[in-house]
Amino acid sequence: MHPKNNDILRNYVITTENAIDNIFSSSIAPKTSVSEAMKYSLDAGGKRIRPSLVMEFCRVISGDYKKSINAAVAIEMIHTFSLIHDDLPCMDDDDFRRGKPSCHKKFGEAIALLAGDALENLAFRVIISSDYDDKTKSCLISEISDATAKMIDGQVRDLSFLERTDISEDDLLEMYSLKTCALIECSAVMGCICGGADKNELMLAREYAHNLGLAFQIRDDILDVIGDEKELGKPIGSDADNNKTTIVSVLGIEKASELAKKYSDNALNKLDSFKNNDFLKDLTKLLLERYK
Repeated sequence: MHPKNNDILRNYVITTENAIDNIFSSSIAPKTSVSEAMKYSLDAGGKRIRPSLVMEFCRVISGDYKKSINAAVAIEMIHTFSLIHDDLPCMDDDDFRRGKPSCHKKFGEAIALLAGDALENLAFRVIISSDYDDKTKSCLISEISDATAKMIDGQVRDLSFLERTDISEDDLLEMYSLKTCALIECSAVMGCICGGADKNELMLAREYAHNLGLAFQIRDDILDVIGDEKELGKPIGSDADNNKTTIVSVLGIEKASELAKKYSDNALNKLDSFKNNDFLKDLTKLLLERYK
């Protein structure tokens, strides 16, 4: 990544984390026994890709990323809630997340479940408590609600695949479109909403993010086979160990890599419709080439 764009990404990460800290010191964050588990998972060292997309699309559309900080934090809370629940024994049963014990290993299953629920609720409260106008709040809530429903539908499909042996490439891509792409699309679109984008810009941002989400998930599947456990912060080979069908197990590494590049190229082409797209193009390439 170009040093200038790396600085922009670092600023978005710091902005997100400072905003999270401010929310948890404010009156809108819950003061309950699950608060520590919520903050633990939010502070687990994620890449902050989704909030960065929110802020960058807002900057591209309006010139001011700060308009979208609350929306950026809200999507990170939804994403973190999904990770907490994904790691539970009843789902993917993962003991580590980003190199640290998963929330349920640190706090127990009951508190982890409630922490995820509380983060989902807090995300909506963050938007409601913001200074966005009523129309913007309504659009943001509608977008994040729809995306969360799609993400849950994707998880249901993912779980159902464990009982099947006839899963096709199309089945997997449809599931990825829900489980992974929904929140990434939501991030780009919410940034556009905060920036005052028109319908065409919203459509192009969604199409970009859909392709980015597919490339991102396919790269995740590849890294589960060829990645480094220390860099990833979680055990590799877990998909195979759990007899989980992925795009890699269906197509193989080489064809899966070609497919990831195809979707990444599609995403890059969509960005040509936006001015000041240098950061987004650099980020898209970084995510395809990443090793963690």
